[in-house]
Amino acid sequence: MAARGEVKAVPEGEESIRFDIDGKLFTRLYIGPKVAKPYLWPILSSSGVPLTRAWPLEAVKPGAAEKTTDHKHQKSAWFCHGDVVAEGVTVPRKKGIVGVDFWSEDGPHGKIQLVKVLDTQSSGKEASVKVELNWVSAEGASILREVRTLKVIEGEGGQRLIVMDSEMKAGEHAVTFDDTKEGSFGIRVRDAMAENAGKGKMTSSEGKTKEGNIWGRQLDWVDYSGPLDGKTVGIAVLADPANPIKTCWHARGYGLLAANPFGRAKSGFPAMRGNNELVKMKPNESLKLRFAILVHEDDAEGGKVKQGFDWFKGLSKN
Repeated sequence: MAARGEVKAVPEGEESIRFDIDGKLFTRLYIGPKVAKPYLWPILSSSGVPLTRAWPLEAVKPGAAEKTTDHKHQKSAWFCHGDVVAEGVTVPRKKGIVGVDFWSEDGPHGKIQLVKVLDTQSSGKEASVKVELNWVSAEGASILREVRTLKVIEGEGGQRLIVMDSEMKAGEHAVTFDDTKEGSFGIRVRDAMAENAGKGKMTSSEGKTKEGNIWGRQLDWVDYSGPLDGKTVGIAVLADPANPIKTCWHARGYGLLAANPFGRAKSGFPAMRGNNELVKMKPNESLKLRFAILVHEDDAEGGKVKQGFDWFKGLSKN
């Protein structure tokens, strides 16, 4: 029997790594050769409620409350960017895209492929997996390499934290993260939690609600909460204030919540009006970013998301 609060990372062949808490599934990282990019699914609250949308990973069941089949690339939880340019690398052209589209999965798009699993660790209330990834174009050209670490931590009062540390590195070509709203560290919540079609609520670190007050703003975190399976639960995306780039939010009332540090004026983000300074890496240069997903019971206030963000900030200093 698992100890109370014990977190374990359990490899499952070449397809996935599961994270268990108290001997029960919390989330699973899919990294197999068939995925367009790594994703986490499902993500469960401490009371066992699934928080992220199951489609297209599961078919929509007749008569079920979950009905949406839009944006097939929004698979539960992921990290990527919608327009990445490696100077001197020729790639298939796509309307509106300068380089390679790692966000959508229509037309020519990039893939984030597993190179190898570098490490898995489990120790008490924490478990982690470190992987090496290759961002490649539709034709297989390497755009950049990444070492990504995911750490799952069991907290207090029903809080669960998934911390993502990413170190992206350019190769022999300079890399530019071009200007698009389509990025980057995102989740897609279940329909019943969505602001538009469901009974959910987005809440920002400034205490504001509604898409119009959140989309394209610079914020520390944004939370989605609402009634699911007879319980009020929530899931927040957190941006580390120590990141070298400030984060804007591609947050939509239909259920998308994504932290985007790369969007500029062309993205339409209000906070980036007049800013055309793109994020770039010189050849062999690295960029480190850290984000997190905070799972909690209740809404943003009752679930103590602000305190969860402070917890996350403290961890980033270790």
